[in-house]
Amino acid sequence: MDILIIGGNRYFGKRLITRLLAAGHRVTVLNRGSAAAPEGTVQLVADRNDGTALEKALGGRYFDVVVDQVCYTPRQAEIARRVFAGRTGRYLMTSTVEVYGYEDSPVPVAEDALDLAAVTVDPDLPWEDPEFLDAHYGEGKRQAEAVFAGGTAFPWASVRVAHVLGGADDFTGRVEHYARRIRAGEPIAVPPANRPATYVYVEEIADFLAWAVGAEFTGPVNAHSHGPLTTADICAAIESRVGGRTVFQEVEVGEVSPFSFARSYGMDNSRAEALGYRFSHSSEWLARAVSETVTAPAGA
Repeated sequence: MDILIIGGNRYFGKRLITRLLAAGHRVTVLNRGSAAAPEGTVQLVADRNDGTALEKALGGRYFDVVVDQVCYTPRQAEIARRVFAGRTGRYLMTSTVEVYGYEDSPVPVAEDALDLAAVTVDPDLPWEDPEFLDAHYGEGKRQAEAVFAGGTAFPWASVRVAHVLGGADDFTGRVEHYARRIRAGEPIAVPPANRPATYVYVEEIADFLAWAVGAEFTGPVNAHSHGPLTTADICAAIESRVGGRTVFQEVEVGEVSPFSFARSYGMDNSRAEALGYRFSHSSEWLARAVSETVTAPAGA
């Protein structure tokens, strides 16, 4: 297949590209040109926020599948919906568990917990402001999905990715945030009611996306490993790796540590498994994911 990847040159995106190339697909990467495309791919350079520039870069090319790794706002979705009409046979958007950020459910959340038809799309919000976009990450993804769900000239799907763990190239710094405090025995801020969450190993989400490229489902699908994890589970794995001591400090107000959640919105992956994908259990990879991300003390 001819596959276009928009963005996605790092973390699980680069792992996805490796898998697609190994499977014999022809892969084109579109980005702004600030980083070279991986070896074996064709690179197109354009700002995906500029519809005219995007159309010019694409020219008369047609792709069997487009995988959009960097669609964060309804404006970007609107441009993609227009530009890729007639240029792709299927569009796959990488989304996030954070679209369920308004949920607080005692049971795992299925895809239909979010009614995309009821989402208010507001392209006039200051999406170009990095601070606003960072603070409204889940909302931007939610509205982007709603744009595609409102109607496209091509089959459309979204993969709602759980919190990702693992890899020496984890750029988020979230696991290292815990490692530093555990090494020093410093307090880790958590909410009084700290809920478990769903996670996925970096290699597994790359596997899932590669599988999804060749699938035919449409609409949203949740993607995560079995076995929700608590903050304590993650800290125990880090403590085993780096030593030190985990000290939780409950806070009623203020910023809590990453991977601690006052609201429960763990996902249900039943749809993905019904479609034919089989996820691993977090217990199979948690220790490995931590060991890839944080450095063990000398002599360990």
